[in-house]
Amino acid sequence: MNPVVMKFGGSSVENIEKMQAIAQRIIRKKADGYDIVVVVSAMGKTTNQLLDLARQASVNPSKREIDLLISTGEQVSISLLSMILNENGQSAIGLTGFQAGIKTSGLHTKNKIEDIDIEKVEKHLREGKIVVVAGFQGLNQEGDITTLGRGGSDTTAVALAAKLNCRAEIYTDVEGIYGVDPRLYPKAKKIDMISFEEMKEMAFLGAKVMEPRSIEIGHRFKIEILVASAHQDTVGTLIKEADPAMETKSITGLSISERVILVTIHHLPSQSRHSADLFIKLAQNEINIDMISQTMTSDGYVNLAFTASSEDTHLINEVLMEIQKKYENVVVTTDTNIVKVSVVGMGMRTQSGVAATLFELFATNHIDYKLITTSEISISYTIDSALKDKAVHLIASTFNL
Repeated sequence: MNPVVMKFGGSSVENIEKMQAIAQRIIRKKADGYDIVVVVSAMGKTTNQLLDLARQASVNPSKREIDLLISTGEQVSISLLSMILNENGQSAIGLTGFQAGIKTSGLHTKNKIEDIDIEKVEKHLREGKIVVVAGFQGLNQEGDITTLGRGGSDTTAVALAAKLNCRAEIYTDVEGIYGVDPRLYPKAKKIDMISFEEMKEMAFLGAKVMEPRSIEIGHRFKIEILVASAHQDTVGTLIKEADPAMETKSITGLSISERVILVTIHHLPSQSRHSADLFIKLAQNEINIDMISQTMTSDGYVNLAFTASSEDTHLINEVLMEIQKKYENVVVTTDTNIVKVSVVGMGMRTQSGVAATLFELFATNHIDYKLITTSEISISYTIDSALKDKAVHLIASTFNL
């Protein structure tokens, strides 16, 4: 076999006309000698519409039932696209996540892929069929339908490619990966190749083109990922293992994360057990913590600050209420009027001066920051939302992104 996995997002399948257009692209790929697995998302804004219905039906709907509900969006897409392909003389079959052998675990609406029984997909490929798989979903050990969270169709596609040991091609509204979001900086340059490490860092730090877990899977199994336009035959961006040529620039990209909540806890007892209890409670609610800062006060307490996704604000507030009940003198503040601005680049490992340039840039242009974190290939700042555009333009122009 000569397999390839092609993934199309919601905007590419939002109506029959667009489905017919991507069907022609799939057929051309098939004619080139490939065995095709297609992964699709729900049509357009279907998932959001289904979530709105759930909120109308219940103030606090069961997450199990939410998974059952929103998984239907992808099932509509696979059946319609399979019909269109068959109508065009191609043998195609649609498979739900369960039928495709996708096994998951974790909390409902935030499941992770544990394994894929690829036997049925391979059987259909050997029979010459185009296999159209519902992204974003699977089945857990209890036999319940589950979903993988936002961007879960990317994860489905790369996980299937890992099982089939082939390339994953992610087709989207843009021509590839840019050094910075072109909607924020119109002069942004497209990147032809980017390493798994850089792309993973950019995705975790807020770049919206790819889902971080999908990059992690690609990196682990050395599966190349092409990100390209669903509407134009352009070169796109190849995500692959790093090579020396990729380290010529100090900064490869700039990521912006706007769904951020900053939590500050004042006057927490300094013993490490108290901080541990806080983060254990957050982890039990599957709240991913990003930036953390802790400082000791003169009277033996600590002030602790952290950031997380503002989508988890409700769950975070529940944990914070427990903390305030447990410690009488604790004062908690939250701020959602912030963004996280991050620069990423493999070149930072070997080229000095990036941090100095950024600090000077911020100081000269009166951009104050609240928290800073670094990794070997990234530096992140949280700043007021009102300063986002200013910071993006300054950084992008300074580093030629």
